[in-house]
Amino acid sequence: MKGVANISKTTYILMLVGITLFLTICSSHHVEASKCRPSGKVRGKKHPSGSECDIEGELCCIEGKMYKVYKCSPRVTKRTNAYLTLNSFEEGGDGGSPSKCDNRYHPDDTPVVALSTGWFHSGSRCFNNITIRAKGRSVVAMVV
Repeated sequence: MKGVANISKTTYILMLVGITLFLTICSSHHVEASKCRPSGKVRGKKHPSGSECDIEGELCCIEGKMYKVYKCSPRVTKRTNAYLTLNSFEEGGDGGSPSKCDNRYHPDDTPVVALSTGWFHSGSRCFNNITIRAKGRSVVAMVV
């Protein structure tokens, strides 16, 4: 207790204010870092085969429909779900630009996949094969 008595009231108040400010900044930074909002929209194009892509219309192949795009994604953990969307990887297709791994377009009959920011992990997964499973079926695709 002797050491506490030697601290001036002003120093004690400044320490409390500093600690409170530090904790406030840290907690608000954590909340802000977890947000991922749309960065824009793209207009869907008709599927090359002319067939319907998805009964619910959830894929980016409904001509004229606007779809949200993201430049971010949630932090990847063991429990992070992935969401599959179908895009054309050909030049002029609804994928928009060349792939991030090799800066090239890929024919639509080649099984390739583009990953969102968190899953892409700064390119560390480029050219790895991943297995996509849904409704009892699976397909292997290369990350581009």
